[in-house]
Amino acid sequence: MRAIDAGILVCDECHQLNRQRHDTPQRCRRCGASLHARRPHSIVRTWALLLTAALLYIPANLLPIMTVNLFGQGSPATIMEGVLELIHADMLPIALVVFVASILVPTFKLVGIALLLYSVQRHQLLSPRQRIAMFRFIEWIGRWSMLDIFVIAILVALVSFGNLASIEAGAGAMAFAAVVVLTMLAALTFDPRLIWDNADTDPAHD
Repeated sequence: MRAIDAGILVCDECHQLNRQRHDTPQRCRRCGASLHARRPHSIVRTWALLLTAALLYIPANLLPIMTVNLFGQGSPATIMEGVLELIHADMLPIALVVFVASILVPTFKLVGIALLLYSVQRHQLLSPRQRIAMFRFIEWIGRWSMLDIFVIAILVALVSFGNLASIEAGAGAMAFAAVVVLTMLAALTFDPRLIWDNADTDPAHD
C-alpha cells in the first residue's frame, strides 16, 4: 500500500508524515513547506531539463574541451581527442577516468532518465523494480558526474611546465559542465513515487 492510499502525505523537505486533508492546501506541520501528493509537473520539468542537456551534449562533444601542449606543440581537442592525447602522453589512468566520466556516464544518464520517463508514462519496457533500480543507479553515478571537470581543473593547475608541457581548458568544458548540472537537476526533479503509481496494473509488473 502506498502512503497516499492511507491518506498520508510525505514532506519533500523534512520527510515528515502528514495526514492528508482535501479541504485546503496543506503545509507540513513540522517545517511549513507546501505538501503535494506528487511533485508538481515532475515529468514535464524532468523532460525539459533532459532535452536541454541532450542539446548541450552536442557542443560539449564537438567543441574543444582541453588543449594538451607537449614541447611547445599542441592543438585544441574534443573529449575523445583529449582521451587519445592523454593516452599518447602515457597518462592512461587519467584517460580512462576522462573517458568514463565524460562519455559513458553522461550517455548512460541521458538514456537512462529518458527510458525511465518513457517507461513511467507508457507503463512499458521496465517493471517497477527495474525502474527503481535504474533510478537508484542514476542517483549513485550522479555524484561522479563532475569528476572529469575536476580532473581537467587539476591538470590545468598542476601540468604547467612552460614549453615542456601544459594543459588548458577549452570551451567544450563549459558546455559539458552545463550538461552535468542539468542531468543532476533532472534526476532531482523526477519523483520516484511515480514509479509505483498504478504498479498493479502495469503490464511489466513482476
